[in-house]
Amino acid sequence: MAQDYPRSYYAATRNTGPSFPRLEADLDVDVVIIGGGFTGVASAVELSERGLRVALLEAERIGWGATGRNGGQITGSLSGDAAMVKQFSRKLGRAAAEDFVWNLRWRGQEIIKGRVEKYGIACDLKHGHLHAAYKPSHVAELEATYKDILAHGMGGDVELVRGTALRDLVGTDVYCAGLHNRRNMHVHSLNLCLGEAEAAQRLGAQIFTDTKVLRIEDGPRPKVVTAHGSVRAAQVLLAGNGYHRLGQRKLGGLIFPATLGIVATAPLSEAQAKEILPTDIAVYDTRFVLDYYRLTADRRLLFGSGTNYTGGESKDIAAQIRPAIEKTFPQLKGIGIDYAWQGQDGITINRIPQLGRLASNVFYAQGYSGHGIATSHIVAEVMAKAMTGDTRDFDVFSSAWQWRLPVGRFLGNQMLALGMWYYQKLDAFR
Repeated sequence: MAQDYPRSYYAATRNTGPSFPRLEADLDVDVVIIGGGFTGVASAVELSERGLRVALLEAERIGWGATGRNGGQITGSLSGDAAMVKQFSRKLGRAAAEDFVWNLRWRGQEIIKGRVEKYGIACDLKHGHLHAAYKPSHVAELEATYKDILAHGMGGDVELVRGTALRDLVGTDVYCAGLHNRRNMHVHSLNLCLGEAEAAQRLGAQIFTDTKVLRIEDGPRPKVVTAHGSVRAAQVLLAGNGYHRLGQRKLGGLIFPATLGIVATAPLSEAQAKEILPTDIAVYDTRFVLDYYRLTADRRLLFGSGTNYTGGESKDIAAQIRPAIEKTFPQLKGIGIDYAWQGQDGITINRIPQLGRLASNVFYAQGYSGHGIATSHIVAEVMAKAMTGDTRDFDVFSSAWQWRLPVGRFLGNQMLALGMWYYQKLDAFR
């Protein structure tokens, strides 16, 4: 029996749409996708648009995992971009790798904006984002990024703000500078995924929920077996990210779940909303373990803070996050918190998304390290191209060397947490 969505703002305000049945038959298609989050659903759209017969299998509900539990920010930042340039340079050369990674920064926004418009998806998509310097010593990082942005001709979309210009964007004295980016966006992430699933279904994709995959039987046409049916296909895509345990002989030790925690406050008055975020932008700061927040369509402050890299969950996420809210916005001291939830994000050691094959016709894509909305849509396009014959971009990603920890998830998460503890302490000195 599929689990219900966790009690979150996203689940409470999700759109109604078509229901998706459990698989109770034996099917034969071109591609079977395992996982109904952004990677799987966006890939289903991409492949269906290319004319392939697609079946998607989800153990719980569409968008049940990190897709429906995140901060909703769609930004041009890539976790691990420096590592990507270094790794991709081996295949492309330094200059081409830098161009490749730079273009990746913005491709996700283009895909999502175009898809929302094309299929009329109601998901509260809005433009505007601020990358805020938490300490004066962080400003040099923003200045370097801004210089790069200007060199790429994007000065019309981004500006470096300080003083009054900064205060006009966010009603707090916590920050000393920021990059205001009008190309970046924020969104009701669960409704985006549900809308894409409906679009894929209209394009002919067959989508099944409450359908846990038990095993994959290899062969020229692999067979994906569930408790009540099966799907045979020319190709398989594993798109479960931090939640699935398939293919562990090759995938074990590559990805580790980090627990994110987010709350949504009681609705703010119009005056309160105008005071804290006058232009309705999303914000995150420059720390290694950062705060991120935005306003929802009904004027709640949706606020995330303090990712737990041990993989464990907090007993009281609202009590944990409230001090960060009140430090950022003292004017909201005592504000009610109506929703508090947690979820797991897939973290890779070097922060490079992992794309590859378990067999010639069994692909996988995972590991977005906190930047999943934009990156998953980029990856879905890359996977769809590869599975229809154009492997150029896939080959670049799959050529990257990945850290593998020869331990189980529990020990791996403790090592990951130790590393992030080091970076948190480093924040005090940078």
